[in-house]
Amino acid sequence: MDRGRAAVTWRTATAEDAVALRDLERAANLVGLAHVFGDLPFPDEGVLARWQETLADPSVTVMVTPVAFTSWDAGGRLRHLAVHPDHWGTGLAREGVELAVTSIRGSGRVPRLWVLADNHLARGLYDHLGWRPTGRTQQAEWPPYPQELELALTEFAHGG
Repeated sequence: MDRGRAAVTWRTATAEDAVALRDLERAANLVGLAHVFGDLPFPDEGVLARWQETLADPSVTVMVTPVAFTSWDAGGRLRHLAVHPDHWGTGLAREGVELAVTSIRGSGRVPRLWVLADNHLARGLYDHLGWRPTGRTQQAEWPPYPQELELALTEFAHGG
């Protein structure tokens, strides 16, 4: 646990969490990705539908706190990670990554994820924790369809 933060309990998300997950994702993205998406409206309905689908998928684990979420799938991919901007720098993102990595590694897989190439905050965290580019790229699903990079964690680093 990081200094300056009360203990936080992660719990498994349920279908009833879909709206809160969408709202938390919007809050984090409007601050952290404004330089990528500019003044485009947040795709509320599309993101809500994606969360409803994700929560209904038995191959995906979604863990939440009141101000953060993380999710990963049985294939070894960290799918989602966000912390409300008011709680950035508290260690919650690292905890979310560690929850996913521990589970993925426990299933014998190499953890992988996709991150926006211009999401400098997330890329800094992942780099600090030992994630490295695989060389694969793709376009993101939301306009203006920015580039995403695939990262893999071949050795788990706790960072400093």
